[in-house]
Amino acid sequence: MEFGHPYAILRPVRSGNTFEETIEHLLQAIKLGLFPRGEKLPPERDLALHLGVSRATLRDALAELQRAGYLEIRRGRYGGTYILGSPRLAEDGETPLDPEACQDVLVFRSVVEPAAAALAATADLSAPARQHLQSCLTDVQQADESTYRTRDARFHIAVAELAGSPSLVAAVADVRARASALLDQIPLLSTNLEHSNAQHGALAEAILHGDPVRAESLMRNHLEGTASLLRGFLP
Repeated sequence: MEFGHPYAILRPVRSGNTFEETIEHLLQAIKLGLFPRGEKLPPERDLALHLGVSRATLRDALAELQRAGYLEIRRGRYGGTYILGSPRLAEDGETPLDPEACQDVLVFRSVVEPAAAALAATADLSAPARQHLQSCLTDVQQADESTYRTRDARFHIAVAELAGSPSLVAAVADVRARASALLDQIPLLSTNLEHSNAQHGALAEAILHGDPVRAESLMRNHLEGTASLLRGFLP
């Protein structure tokens, strides 16, 4: 397994709604930071092949995401499709948090992510696996406010990757993307970020030391902190 590669997490399109699902999968990858701001997307041929769609469908999806402000298509010698990031809603047009959607995300996270942490701690981790988790931990701990949430998401997905189940990775990536959409609607609080990073460090240590009980407990506690913030911002 190649750790950290976007294609390990970016799922192929499976339904008959190829255009819509291509948009969904690309947006999820952008929001999760699999394709970081400022970087160039893989070549169209490779990306279309991985997604299992035609290049025409992929181009249509990329053009829509360009119009929406997520991508920039450049021409010339250094041309390609570059990531601009996730546009924020205008302050006066933001949609308030939906209590039912929020609760659904929180419940699902509370099931899959502690399980992923426990499984990661019981896994026979290779040197690349350990290095991948440590690298993602360093990235989130060094992130500023503009990059924190995508790097935070990447750390959580890395935990799931270590568990060794592609289905679990897909589940964590999906729920983390939904959680990120909710978190984007509330402010970043510096004290919370410091606390979260301390929890990330302790969680990584428990996994790397093979302590599944502690890893699961730490993840549950960490998620409850996020849940408290989201509940606090509910209308």
